[in-house]
Parts: sequence; structure tokens; C-alpha cells
Amino acid sequence: MNAPTVRRAAGAADRAFIERCGIESLGSSLSPLRDAPIEALRMNFLRLLDVVHSRSHAILVAADGDLRLGFALLVFDLPDEVTGLAQAFLAYMAVEVGQRGHGVGTLLLAACEEEARRHGTPYLGLMVTEGNSAAQRLYDRAGYRTERRLLGKSV
Repeated sequence: MNAPTVRRAAGAADRAFIERCGIESLGSSLSPLRDAPIEALRMNFLRLLDVVHSRSHAILVAADGDLRLGFALLVFDLPDEVTGLAQAFLAYMAVEVGQRGHGVGTLLLAACEEEARRHGTPYLGLMVTEGNSAAQRLYDRAGYRTERRLLGKSV
């Protein structure tokens, strides 16, 4: 593999890649507390793509030449829900299964931070599922800290 690069997504081929890669990674986004059929997850991911496209956003794609390795969906007009302050929000990030553990997530996260700075937002927020330890390690290494917790319980 050459040194991967990150670029803004532009076109139908990127949309098809993002849909496929995102849907294939949905299991890491599901809490073990919630039992949801895969079709519901798929439909909600597609709805998320529509929401991202309807807002001020950037879609970043990590690639090695023509080979797409992963993507990140970044939204700029969702202020922090507690303070109301401006932020960029990492709505979703996924790396192809065969490319995980090779620094693609780190590359995408750094590109998201750069894009947030370029866009003039002073803060980058994100959420990660409690059981997604690989993503948690990535965010910890990059200096992200827990601000809030979403708690749930089956009733």
C-alpha cells in the first residue's frame, strides 16, 4: 500500500462506496443493550447520509490511488447541544474491514480536525459506542476526552 491520502468525496462512486462501507460497519455502532434488526440500522444509516447532505458538511474519503479505504462524515452547523457553541461534529466514520489497524482511522481523524480548523470551527465533537474499543483507543490517542455519557437500560 502506498501512503494513503484523504480527499473530499465528489461523485456517485463515492456515495456508493460510503453506503456500502458504512452499512458493513454498522455492527460496531450498535450498543449491546439494543436489539435492532439490520434493516433498521441500514435505513437509519441512509437517513443519516441524507441529513448530512442537507447540512453544511464535508465528506472525506481516505484512498490509496483509486482504492477507497474509509470515510468520515463531518457536519458544521450542529452546535453543541448544551452550550450552543459552534462545533464540527463527526457524524460517522468507517474504515474498510481489511484496512483496519493500518492507520486509516488516524489519517481520517486528522483530516477531520484540519477540515474543522479550515472551516473556522474551534471544536470537534463525536460520539462512540461503549463497546467499540478500537475506536475508543483511536480517539484516546488523538486526545479526545469524555464530556457526557448516554445511558440506556432495557425496560
